[in-house]
Amino acid sequence: MSDFKTLFGPAGNSESFAAMGYRKTLQVPEYLTRMGLDAFEYQCGRGVNISQEKAAEFGAACREKGIYVSLHAPYYISLSSVEEEKRLNSINYILQSARAVNWMGGERIVVHSGSCSKISREEALALAVDTMKLAQKALDEEGLSNVHICPEVMGKINQLGTLEEVMELCSVDERIIPCVDFGHLNARTFGSLKSAEDFGRALDIIQNRLGMERAKRFHIHFSKILYTEKGGEKCHLTFEDQEYGPNFEPLAEEMAKRGMTPVVICESAGTQAEDAAAMKAIWNSIKEG
Repeated sequence: MSDFKTLFGPAGNSESFAAMGYRKTLQVPEYLTRMGLDAFEYQCGRGVNISQEKAAEFGAACREKGIYVSLHAPYYISLSSVEEEKRLNSINYILQSARAVNWMGGERIVVHSGSCSKISREEALALAVDTMKLAQKALDEEGLSNVHICPEVMGKINQLGTLEEVMELCSVDERIIPCVDFGHLNARTFGSLKSAEDFGRALDIIQNRLGMERAKRFHIHFSKILYTEKGGEKCHLTFEDQEYGPNFEPLAEEMAKRGMTPVVICESAGTQAEDAAAMKAIWNSIKEG
């Protein structure tokens, strides 16, 4: 993937998808092309409920329009559950997600790490690392070694998924790619991401732990997020919000300087395609400047 380029797209559909007269999932690639985008994260947060036939059909439509597809695995995955049955079920949900994205011709699944509310962070991380090893083994045994598991940086304080914890999960196997949600990171650190230097420190952690080859093509979620000083993330906002961050420009400047080529998925509340297009415009302006 050394020739990988920076791609931008939404997580699911913006409100404008229906407003522009679109109704069917197969129309997503045409809609994204109209919006000037080249990536899409298919949402399976409530379960993987797409057939092989429908997934392959959707993937073919995306390829025809040059749309890169990733998939968000079910929200209820918990790599760190104290209940072994839940961890084993999570492996199965990861496997279902990997099958689906593979049918679509994609290669990345975004996975939530779990909670650490009942046990210490150290114990939760140890459980999650073990579950991740078993999940990678399950993918390999099924012939899905091409699919990258992308553990996500989470926004709530009681969730497993600090940037450092995600790096630890990625250390399980060199094929695992971090999904760094900068909105989540900003929320759980109470607005720490403001300058290029702030973002640079986060990127340094990724590069130092994973090496530049893996770091440069990492997966990004980006949106502005309202947070509280007690719990962290509260809800997703749009780029219209001027009170909460983070802003994309300083991150884009820092990534361009380092030659990074991530997949950037926008999770704004209802304007994710529009805000993804805004990020792409910022990126192109920086690259051309």
